[in-house]
Amino acid sequence: MGFKLLLFDLDWTLIYTGGAGVRALDHAFEELFKIPQAMKKVSPDGKTDPAICREMVRVHLGRAPQDGEIERLCRGYLDRLRIEIPQSEGYRVLPGIPELLSALSGRTDALIGLGTGNLEEGAQIKLNRAALMPYFRFGGFGSDAEERPEVLRTAVRRGEKLAGRAVAPRDVVVIGDNIRDVQAGQAIGAATLAVASGPMSRDDLARARPDDLVADLSDTAAVTAKLFS
Repeated sequence: MGFKLLLFDLDWTLIYTGGAGVRALDHAFEELFKIPQAMKKVSPDGKTDPAICREMVRVHLGRAPQDGEIERLCRGYLDRLRIEIPQSEGYRVLPGIPELLSALSGRTDALIGLGTGNLEEGAQIKLNRAALMPYFRFGGFGSDAEERPEVLRTAVRRGEKLAGRAVAPRDVVVIGDNIRDVQAGQAIGAATLAVASGPMSRDDLARARPDDLVADLSDTAAVTAKLFS
């Protein structure tokens, strides 16, 4: 068994923000384009933040983003996220996450990282409320690339640099709640653990053929055994 890089998705895998991210995107889009509730016609699940912003422009304005528009949307989103996250009544850490991260952080045969479509700054804002960010010493983010496989490749490169060693593709494990997480992991040759803790059902996730599938991450021992099998 080789040294593992464990790459966690964020939203609906580690935490649920209570809709704070959607509210922040709505606010940013309305500030820039004077169109309210833009996210009602856009599904963010499994996409990077820049890809979501690109889709918002396409859906509501009927064109591709112009120079700097995605960057301005992302900046407005982050500014608003700092307000929305602390006051979000629905914010919660998902079952078993603190216990699992604590157990994994004590291992010498693995590093824990993020593989998320969130902008790096947005990931920090979301996880800092629950004091979870210190568990993640590296990651790949939507601010690194718009496509999820490249986000994961970036995370792997950073993890290997931190570990001081190359890691075989199948010793990378991608953990996420969306078929896009599974598909991105498969695209880089990684193992995949799908978690039915978000909007997607077990049946939906099973159709993506992950290496393993669990209802949630609440059973630390069982999940750890799957990650290191």
